[in-house]
Amino acid sequence: MAGLARLWRRVAVYAAHDDPLTSAANWIALVVAWNQPFYPLYLWAVVGADKVAPSFLTFLSTPFFLAVPAVARRHALAGRLMLPLTGIANGILSTKVFGIGSGVEIFLVPCALIGAALFRPSERAIGLLVVALCAAAYFIPERLFGLPLADYSASDNNGMVGLNALSAATLIVFVGLLLSGVVATSEERGIKNRAENSGSAETPEPPPPR
Repeated sequence: MAGLARLWRRVAVYAAHDDPLTSAANWIALVVAWNQPFYPLYLWAVVGADKVAPSFLTFLSTPFFLAVPAVARRHALAGRLMLPLTGIANGILSTKVFGIGSGVEIFLVPCALIGAALFRPSERAIGLLVVALCAAAYFIPERLFGLPLADYSASDNNGMVGLNALSAATLIVFVGLLLSGVVATSEERGIKNRAENSGSAETPEPPPPR
């Protein structure tokens, strides 16, 4: 237990950032990276052991998700942008691996949500670009992907659609909970700053010396 507690503290320190939006991006990236190794196990239960091997290609994105907090330490905006871009690239790769019939492109929805929510009004153009890239990735013609890397049956595809929909929905809920905390933190900071500014404005100046 002590070892797990130390590990958790290290993860928390690694994910921490003064900017609440960047901290949220860090946590999303680490949670996604943490869950990626379990996906082949879920897939095994759905399609069988003989069709799991292609899923290991999705691990190519894991180092990029893990690197988001490190990048964010140097440049917060770059770290936040790296998260959805990695997700989009992983979504395109996964669609090639499993095929359109697997429904894996549904993971582009949380990527679009991140693009819409993790960028400030002054960064609106970047957020819109991320959303546009998600839409473009979703509408890539099926013929460009070719055949999936395993012979998935209609039953396999139905199982994967359910699995991917559940996974994407869970991620969306997690992102929503994180962002609700960011909004609350931002409001608290805004109230505190307004109170401090109001207090300093109401402080009377000392009378000039006679």
